[in-house]
Amino acid sequence: MCKRLIPLLTSLSLALSPAVAMAAKSDFKKDIEVFSESQFLDGKNKKSILIDNVQVTQGSLSIKADRVEVEAGGGKGKEIFIATGKPAVYSQTLDDGRVVEARAFEIRYEVANRTISLAGDAELNQNTSVVKGETIVYDMEKEQLKATGDGSGSEDGRVRTVFSLEDIEAARDDSKASDSTDDQQDNEDQ
Repeated sequence: MCKRLIPLLTSLSLALSPAVAMAAKSDFKKDIEVFSESQFLDGKNKKSILIDNVQVTQGSLSIKADRVEVEAGGGKGKEIFIATGKPAVYSQTLDDGRVVEARAFEIRYEVANRTISLAGDAELNQNTSVVKGETIVYDMEKEQLKATGDGSGSEDGRVRTVFSLEDIEAARDDSKASDSTDDQQDNEDQ
Protein backbone atom coordinates (compact mmCIF):
# COMPACT_ATOMS: atom_id res chain seq x y z
CA MET A 1 0.00 0.00 0.00
CA CYS A 2 2.72 2.45 1.01
CA LYS A 3 4.80 1.61 -2.09
CA ARG A 4 1.85 2.52 -4.34
CA LEU A 5 1.25 5.78 -2.48
CA ILE A 6 4.82 7.10 -2.94
CA PRO A 7 4.69 7.24 -6.79
CA LEU A 8 1.22 8.83 -6.59
CA LEU A 9 2.43 11.56 -4.24
CA THR A 10 5.56 12.12 -6.34
CA SER A 11 3.45 12.43 -9.50
CA LEU A 12 1.09 14.83 -7.79
CA SER A 13 3.96 16.99 -6.53
CA LEU A 14 5.43 17.19 -10.02
CA ALA A 15 2.01 17.94 -11.49
CA LEU A 16 1.69 20.96 -9.21
CA SER A 17 5.00 22.54 -10.21
CA PRO A 18 4.39 23.58 -13.86
CA ALA A 19 1.44 25.77 -12.94
CA VAL A 20 3.67 27.97 -10.81
CA ALA A 21 5.72 29.16 -13.80
CA MET A 22 2.60 30.05 -15.75
CA ALA A 23 1.31 32.42 -13.08
CA ALA A 24 3.28 35.53 -13.82
CA LYS A 25 4.37 35.72 -17.43
CA SER A 26 1.71 38.24 -18.41
CA ASP A 27 1.16 39.72 -14.93
CA PHE A 28 4.77 40.80 -14.39
CA LYS A 29 4.68 42.95 -17.51
CA LYS A 30 1.94 45.12 -15.96
CA ASP A 31 2.13 48.07 -13.57
CA ILE A 32 1.61 47.58 -9.85
CA GLU A 33 -1.35 49.52 -8.41
CA VAL A 34 -1.98 50.08 -4.72
CA PHE A 35 -5.24 51.21 -3.09
CA SER A 36 -5.83 52.04 0.59
CA GLU A 37 -7.83 54.21 2.97
CA SER A 38 -4.69 56.13 3.96
CA GLN A 39 -1.06 56.33 2.87
CA PHE A 40 2.15 57.71 4.30
CA LEU A 41 5.02 58.29 1.86
CA ASP A 42 8.64 58.92 2.88
CA GLY A 43 10.37 59.96 -0.35
CA LYS A 44 13.76 60.44 1.25
CA ASN A 45 13.90 56.88 2.61
CA LYS A 46 11.83 55.45 -0.28
CA LYS A 47 9.25 53.81 1.97
CA SER A 48 5.48 53.87 2.00
CA ILE A 49 2.98 52.71 4.58
CA LEU A 50 -0.56 51.98 3.45
CA ILE A 51 -3.26 51.40 6.05
CA ASP A 52 -6.79 50.01 6.06
CA ASN A 53 -8.49 48.12 3.26
CA VAL A 54 -5.24 47.83 1.28
CA GLN A 55 -5.13 46.10 -2.11
CA VAL A 56 -2.03 45.58 -4.25
CA THR A 57 -2.67 44.46 -7.85
CA GLN A 58 -0.46 43.55 -10.79
CA GLY A 59 -2.50 42.04 -13.59
CA SER A 60 -4.38 39.15 -11.99
CA LEU A 61 -2.07 39.14 -8.95
CA SER A 62 -3.89 40.55 -5.93
CA ILE A 63 -2.85 41.00 -2.30
CA LYS A 64 -5.40 42.26 0.24
CA ALA A 65 -4.30 43.29 3.71
CA ASP A 66 -4.91 45.55 6.71
CA ARG A 67 -1.48 47.19 6.28
CA VAL A 68 1.21 47.18 3.58
CA GLU A 69 4.72 48.56 3.89
CA VAL A 70 6.54 49.20 0.60
CA GLU A 71 10.33 49.31 0.50
CA ALA A 72 11.47 50.92 -2.77
CA GLY A 73 15.13 51.68 -1.94
CA GLY A 74 16.36 49.14 -4.50
CA GLY A 75 14.86 51.09 -7.40
CA LYS A 76 12.08 50.51 -9.90
CA GLY A 77 11.15 46.86 -10.34
CA LYS A 78 12.89 45.88 -7.08
CA GLU A 79 10.19 46.92 -4.64
CA ILE A 80 9.30 44.74 -1.67
CA PHE A 81 5.69 44.72 -0.42
CA ILE A 82 5.14 43.48 3.14
CA ALA A 83 1.44 42.91 3.75
CA THR A 84 0.00 42.08 7.17
CA GLY A 85 -3.51 41.13 8.17
CA LYS A 86 -5.65 38.64 10.03
CA PRO A 87 -5.05 37.14 7.53
CA ALA A 88 -3.56 38.90 4.51
CA VAL A 89 -4.73 37.22 1.28
CA TYR A 90 -3.00 36.59 -2.07
CA SER A 91 -4.56 35.32 -5.29
CA GLN A 92 -3.43 35.02 -8.89
CA THR A 93 -4.94 33.53 -12.03
CA LEU A 94 -2.61 31.27 -13.98
CA ASP A 95 -2.35 31.60 -17.75
CA ASP A 96 -4.43 28.42 -18.12
CA GLY A 97 -7.28 29.89 -16.02
CA ARG A 98 -6.63 28.07 -12.74
CA VAL A 99 -6.33 30.17 -9.58
CA VAL A 100 -3.67 30.07 -6.85
CA GLU A 101 -4.80 31.40 -3.48
CA ALA A 102 -2.87 31.92 -0.26
CA ARG A 103 -3.31 33.44 3.16
CA ALA A 104 -1.05 34.22 6.12
CA PHE A 105 -0.54 36.83 8.81
CA GLU A 106 2.31 38.25 6.69
CA ILE A 107 2.78 38.10 2.92
CA ARG A 108 6.05 39.39 1.46
CA TYR A 109 6.05 40.03 -2.29
CA GLU A 110 9.52 40.61 -3.76
CA VAL A 111 8.97 41.99 -7.26
CA ALA A 112 12.48 41.38 -8.64
CA ASN A 113 12.68 37.80 -7.32
CA ARG A 114 9.08 37.00 -8.24
CA THR A 115 8.49 35.36 -4.89
CA ILE A 116 5.66 35.37 -2.41
CA SER A 117 6.69 34.47 1.16
CA LEU A 118 3.95 33.59 3.62
CA ALA A 119 4.53 33.62 7.38
CA GLY A 120 2.24 32.86 10.30
CA ASP A 121 -0.44 30.21 9.84
CA ALA A 122 0.35 30.06 6.11
CA GLU A 123 -1.87 28.25 3.61
CA LEU A 124 -1.56 27.91 -0.17
CA ASN A 125 -4.23 26.38 -2.43
CA GLN A 126 -3.17 25.31 -5.90
CA ASN A 127 -4.64 22.82 -8.37
CA THR A 128 -5.76 19.81 -6.37
CA SER A 129 -3.76 20.49 -3.21
CA VAL A 130 -3.68 22.60 -0.08
CA VAL A 131 -0.37 23.16 1.73
CA LYS A 132 -0.38 24.47 5.30
CA GLY A 133 2.61 25.38 7.45
CA GLU A 134 4.17 28.12 9.53
CA THR A 135 5.99 29.49 6.46
CA ILE A 136 5.67 28.93 2.71
CA VAL A 137 7.91 30.41 0.01
CA TYR A 138 6.46 30.33 -3.49
CA ASP A 139 9.12 30.94 -6.20
CA MET A 140 7.46 31.49 -9.57
CA GLU A 141 10.70 31.61 -11.58
CA LYS A 142 12.12 28.30 -10.34
CA GLU A 143 8.74 26.57 -10.14
CA GLN A 144 9.37 25.71 -6.48
CA LEU A 145 7.40 25.81 -3.28
CA LYS A 146 8.97 25.31 0.13
CA ALA A 147 6.94 24.97 3.32
CA THR A 148 8.14 24.61 6.91
CA GLY A 149 6.41 23.85 10.18
CA ASP A 150 6.83 25.73 13.43
CA GLY A 151 9.50 23.33 14.76
CA SER A 152 7.45 22.20 17.75
CA GLY A 153 7.47 18.58 16.59
CA SER A 154 3.74 18.28 17.27
CA GLU A 155 1.34 17.07 14.61
CA ASP A 156 -0.15 20.55 14.36
CA GLY A 157 3.34 22.07 14.06
CA ARG A 158 4.26 20.08 10.96
CA VAL A 159 3.60 20.96 7.33
CA ARG A 160 0.39 19.44 6.02
CA THR A 161 -0.51 18.83 2.36
CA VAL A 162 -3.91 17.56 1.30
CA PHE A 163 -4.46 16.25 -2.23
CA SER A 164 -8.09 16.24 -3.37
CA LEU A 165 -8.56 12.86 -5.04
CA GLU A 166 -11.94 13.92 -6.46
CA ASP A 167 -10.23 16.58 -8.59
CA ILE A 168 -7.52 14.11 -9.62
CA GLU A 169 -10.11 11.52 -10.68
CA ALA A 170 -12.06 14.16 -12.63
CA ALA A 171 -8.89 15.17 -14.48
CA ARG A 172 -8.12 11.52 -15.21
CA ASP A 173 -11.68 10.98 -16.54
CA ASP A 174 -11.34 14.08 -18.76
CA SER A 175 -8.03 12.74 -20.07
CA LYS A 176 -9.56 9.34 -20.85
CA ALA A 177 -12.48 11.00 -22.66
CA SER A 178 -10.04 13.07 -24.70
CA ASP A 179 -7.97 9.98 -25.57
CA SER A 180 -11.13 8.13 -26.61
CA THR A 181 -12.16 10.99 -28.90
CA ASP A 182 -8.66 11.04 -30.43
CA ASP A 183 -8.81 7.26 -31.03
CA GLN A 184 -12.22 7.60 -32.73
CA GLN A 185 -10.90 10.38 -34.94
CA ASP A 186 -7.86 8.24 -35.89
CA ASN A 187 -10.15 5.33 -36.82
CA GLU A 188 -12.36 7.59 -38.93
CA ASP A 189 -9.32 8.98 -40.75
CA GLN A 190 -8.19 5.48 -41.76
